[in-house]
Amino acid sequence: MKKFAQLIKTIDSTNKTNVKVAALTEYFKIAPNKDKLWTIAILSHRRPKRPVNTTLLREWATELSNIPLWLFEESYHIVGDLAETIALILPKNETSSTKSLAAYISEIQTLRSLPEAEKKDYLHTNWMRLNYYERFVFNKIITGSFRIGVSQKLMTRALAKATDIEQDILAYKLMGNWTPDNTTFQKLILEENEEDYLSKPYPFYLAYAVEDDFEEELQDISNWSFEHKWDGIRAQVILRNDEVFVWSRGEELVTDKFPEFQRFLDEIPNGTVLDGEIIPFGKGSIGNFKDLQTRIGRKNVTKALLKKTPVILIAYDLLEWKGEDIRQKAFVERRKLLDKLVNECDCERFGLYLSETMQFSTWEAAAKERNRSREKRSEGLMLKKKDSPYLVGRKKGDWWKWKVDPFTIDGVLTYAMRGHGRRANLYTDYTFGLWDGDELVTFAKAYSGLTDKEFRQVDAWIKKNTLERFGPVRSVTPHHVFEIAFEGIAESKRHKSGVATRFPRIVRWRKDKPIEEANTLDDLKALIPK
Repeated sequence: MKKFAQLIKTIDSTNKTNVKVAALTEYFKIAPNKDKLWTIAILSHRRPKRPVNTTLLREWATELSNIPLWLFEESYHIVGDLAETIALILPKNETSSTKSLAAYISEIQTLRSLPEAEKKDYLHTNWMRLNYYERFVFNKIITGSFRIGVSQKLMTRALAKATDIEQDILAYKLMGNWTPDNTTFQKLILEENEEDYLSKPYPFYLAYAVEDDFEEELQDISNWSFEHKWDGIRAQVILRNDEVFVWSRGEELVTDKFPEFQRFLDEIPNGTVLDGEIIPFGKGSIGNFKDLQTRIGRKNVTKALLKKTPVILIAYDLLEWKGEDIRQKAFVERRKLLDKLVNECDCERFGLYLSETMQFSTWEAAAKERNRSREKRSEGLMLKKKDSPYLVGRKKGDWWKWKVDPFTIDGVLTYAMRGHGRRANLYTDYTFGLWDGDELVTFAKAYSGLTDKEFRQVDAWIKKNTLERFGPVRSVTPHHVFEIAFEGIAESKRHKSGVATRFPRIVRWRKDKPIEEANTLDDLKALIPK
């Protein structure tokens, strides 16, 4: 635990990538294999389940610290992190634990099944054995909210330096539903196990958003292939050994959510990996993203749900063909193979469609097609260099996304809540309303888009203009108008407004606009695609 806590302290105290990589590399060279495995798991979001609820953690920490609960809560609001707050209020201890990270996690996993009294005794005992930073890390593991400034890509880079294994190979090894309970560091990282690759997807290749004057940077338009950017679930569909596996971009195995893809086995040979977008396709046309959420959120996908929300896969790349990894082939070569595969089978019958590739002679012509995106239920255009291989992660240069401009509407600030992290002492999470007659009806929440200076100004105003308090939430005097942008919109019975927006964020503070001139609910509903 001491080595792991020191690693987290080093990483958490710097913004320099090279320092983080160096610290991780050294750790992966000297830590015991079990600790290495759990470190990889924690940094790739495979944390053990929380053994104690946060209410009990608060009570037991305040009891050991001999402070009232209200003082803990006030401290928590300022600090913004439960694990850190507990570590700060506990009596000081300068000693360090000699127990390993893996040993602590094994105990924490066992803790889940113990009575409350034994849980409390365990926590009190170990809190008093650990120094401040070890407590902080220990609490992070307990709460299950282990978020620090290390991406899986950065961790993989360090692991490659420590093991002399290529980053791409490591990225592939770390995909899937492994846990430290069902594998070892030796098996996961160091050994070559062919059977482990049966269901594994390839690391996804991600696009960068285009920047201003990107046409000059990308130069000759004839070097680029265009297609629409479909709004669904990015997925790889894998056919190997007469089995179908469906993986989401979030590295989640979702095969059971899409049983209709089992029909691919009738037409597509083993050794095929398709990269594409899962799209709702009711009544023979592309539906809304919210329709997909009904499929993702259900434990069991019933026949009624399959009928109500059918899906298709719009394929845009071929990563494996006849058992061969073809990611290093040029994009146009991979697409030729994909086009031939889909065109020679009765694929649309069982839900496999091609994402149409397009060529343009001018950037103006491409922009005109982009402007038609919402007609086609897409988010914009994808630009792929014709000679590009299929790489790992977000690499700048070969793949770009050129999204349509977001929807925007002017809403009135109606509620506010404290932020998190460095904004924990400021009201930065806002709720907005639109006019429905004389009433302001809530339609969206947003917490990004303003400068630090603007957030401080709004926070000061909120504290002076609070109408009511509901726990951490304050209702405020309707006074300020903000322009809100969002990527998608659809009807929704779950929201009071009757409308759901996707990825809302603040574009600007409309100081020039009185609340009477904010938009109406009818204005919002008029944006819903027909």
